This record gives sequence, C-alpha cells and structure tokens, in this order.
Amino acid sequence: MRSPGYPRILICLALAALIAGGCGQPSGDKAPIGSPSNPIKMAFVPSLDTGKITLSAERLAKELEKRTGYTIEVTVPVSYAAVIEAMGAGRVDVAWFAPLSYVLASSKYGAKVLLITERDGHTDYSGIILARKDGPVKRIEDLKGRRFAFGDPLSTSGTLYPKQLLKAHGIDPDTDITPIFAGGHDKAIIALYNGQVDGCSCYSGYGSDARDRVKSTIPDIKEKTIIIGRTAKIPNDNVAVSADLPDEVARKLKQALLDISASPDGREMLMEVAEIDGLREVDDSVYDSVRKMVADVGLDLQEYLRKDEEKQKQKASGKKG
Repeated sequence: MRSPGYPRILICLALAALIAGGCGQPSGDKAPIGSPSNPIKMAFVPSLDTGKITLSAERLAKELEKRTGYTIEVTVPVSYAAVIEAMGAGRVDVAWFAPLSYVLASSKYGAKVLLITERDGHTDYSGIILARKDGPVKRIEDLKGRRFAFGDPLSTSGTLYPKQLLKAHGIDPDTDITPIFAGGHDKAIIALYNGQVDGCSCYSGYGSDARDRVKSTIPDIKEKTIIIGRTAKIPNDNVAVSADLPDEVARKLKQALLDISASPDGREMLMEVAEIDGLREVDDSVYDSVRKMVADVGLDLQEYLRKDEEKQKQKASGKKG
C-alpha cells in the first residue's frame, strides 16, 4: 500500500525540476550578441561587383573578429532601402550607409552613426554648377529660362544639392529652367561643352572635379568652362549601428574599425570594400546639412530610396544578362 505522502513527494520533485530548469537561460532568450549563435550582422551595399564586395567585406569581418572577439556575419543586400528595412526588423546590426540612407534610417529606426568615411584626406565633398566661359551665363541667376543638365536624377552632388543651390538663388529647378537628366556627371559636362545646355551640375572633390573624368577626350574642358556656384558640403558615407545594439558592443566595434583604419593593411581592406582611405569619428549633427537639403528641395526619402532600389535591381539584372 502506498504512503499517503507519495503523490505529494512526486509533485514536489516535479516542481523542483521546473524551478531548476528555470534557473538556466529561458528558451525564448537569444544568445549574447556577437556570439557564434547570434552573430553581429554587418551590411554593405554593392557599389561595385557584388561578389568582389562580399569577398572584401568578409576579409574585413575576419579582422574585426580578431580584434573584438565577436562573431560577425556579412550581408550584401541589393539596395540601401533593403538595408534600412532589415535594420528596422532586427536583421542588420551594423550598416555602411550613404548620407541620405543614413538620415532615413536614423529618423525611421533610430540608427546611430559610429564613423564617417575618409577619401583623399577629407570627410566631405560638394557639387558645383558650371557654365561655358564664352556663354551668356556668368552667375547662377543668369540660368533662369535656360537649358540645364543634371546628372542622374538620384545623384546627391549632381542633382539634389544643386537643386537646393538653385532654389537659394531664386530659381525653381522644376519651372524656371528647362532641365535635362544626362545620366551621369560626365554626360552633363559633355552636353555643356557641346552647347546643348547653358549650365550643368556635377561632383567636386578637393583639387579635382568631374571635369577631370573627361579630360582624356576633351583636353580643354577646364579652359572652356567656369564654376559659377558651389553647393553646401556633403558629408561622406558612414558606418552606423542599430538602436538596439548595446553601447559596449558599438564602442568595441568603433575602436576596432579605427585601429584597422590606422594600419596600412587595414586601409587596403577599406579601399577594397568601400573605396575609402580611412575612417574618422563623427557626430550625428554633421548630417544636419543633409536633413536641411531634404527639407529645402521637398525630397521624399522613401520614394527616393524606392527608385534607387529599382535602379540597383536593373543594374543587377543587366549584369546577370
């Protein structure tokens, strides 16, 4: 015959087992970020060949793993829009963003900038407005009622910032000029040189600008054209982290990237993966000029990135074909 206390002993043992099981990691909890079962997901957007970017990014990730002890997984989505949404959904922890995509990721999902990229010793660039030296246009205001060539409709330095500059000089870029989109900086410059337009906009760095791209075929391009306006400075691309990434993890990644940037081998890796010379610390306020441009030209960032995604998909399908 069983003892009356026997069922109670079984119940107590069962409860003890449940309590003991509860002392471990709850089944729904994730492993620590950066561990092999929960790697830090770092996203790059292919400005060059996707396969080449992936290999270069994986090399950089391996170096980061050595320096931080974290496990890092590389992903190369087709567009910035895809990166932003992946970050918002928790599928991307670190991203290499262009200025406009960072501004949207920051406002929409709280992305935080870690570092800004450096090219030729600088962390910004600009757009310029050109006219023919022998033509009727000598200042921006003279462009009213005339033909004007932008580059690509989605170009920051070739279209968006120049539109802001035109508006600042009282010219509506949609109604006060006859705009054409040449399809690139060099094509806009060639249209100006050939007299097809009275002005154009293009990229400008420090000591050089987009006219240098066509000097091999048009040696006198700089003698025949003049700069009549320069846009506000445009901050370079950056490395940003999701709002949910722990501060300590972000700090460790930031220092590791700065250390990589300080070494010759590291700079070689950065050139391969992002065509940059290095990385510098930066404050989010540097991107306020981008936010101002977006407001000044009435740019819908969501629509802008949707069009960019379509463009990147077309490029990708063209490569496959």
